[in-house]
Parts: sequence; C-alpha cells; structure tokens
Amino acid sequence: MIQAKEADKVSIHFIGKLADGTIIDTTHEDPCNDDECGHAHGPMELVIGEGDFYLPIEEALVGMSVGDKKSIVISPDDAFGEYDPENVFSIPRSEFADDITPEIGLELEVTGEDDEVYMVTIVELSDEEISFDTNHPLAGEELNYEFELVEIL
Repeated sequence: MIQAKEADKVSIHFIGKLADGTIIDTTHEDPCNDDECGHAHGPMELVIGEGDFYLPIEEALVGMSVGDKKSIVISPDDAFGEYDPENVFSIPRSEFADDITPEIGLELEVTGEDDEVYMVTIVELSDEEISFDTNHPLAGEELNYEFELVEIL
C-alpha cells in the first residue's frame, strides 16, 4: 500500500476541537458555520512539509496510507503560542475613536507604532481606560485534531 511521504501533495479531512469539545475548524459538513471555521466543505489539499498546516499534522501524515485516520493533540507552541499577559495594554478613553462604541469582546484592527496592523480584543472597560488583548483568541489552548488521509495526489 502506498504511504504518504515528505513533499507529497495530499488531501485530508479533519476536525479540530478545543479540550472542551468546541469545534474550531473542520472540512466536514460545517457544524460551526463557514464564517467561523477556516475552511470550505471538502478535503483540504496540502504539500507535506511546506508548513501549510500545523506541523504536527504534516509530520503525522508521513507514513499514512489512504483511508488511515489519526488523532493528535497540538500544543500551544505548535499552534497559536502561549497566552502572554504582556500582550494586554490600556489606553485612555479619550484616545479611543469617537465613532466606535467600545464593548468587551469587540475585535478591532489597530495600527501599532511600527505601522504593523494588529488584531485586538477589548477585554476591560472603565470610565478612564480601555484595555486591549493582542493575543490570538486561541493562545494557550491545546488543539485536538482528528484527521484522515483522503488521497495522495
């Protein structure tokens, strides 16, 4: 039976979940809406070793045959990193845009002093300040992925 190897183009089906079972990503019929999950229905194509997907999944595909299934846990270091409290900052309310109503959980794009664009989430409001978190929403989370090798292309 043919086995997948480094540099093979393959197609896979997968479902990614958090530790509590919340589905965060899938190629199957979409229980979490296309707007929330990262992929359209149907298998995902990738080249093993090119870093198009999580490295632990790409590594686990090596040696699999069509129809084989695996489950792995992806550590935060191999996904979105550890949660870093240093990535939370506050600004005076007077510096916040007048045309936006701040609410906890509101996600915004902001331009930093380095002219980079960052995604931030409002995490705290007071009469004087607004606090933002620049960590990825899944930072610090272990991701549980079940995947199947559908085809070696």
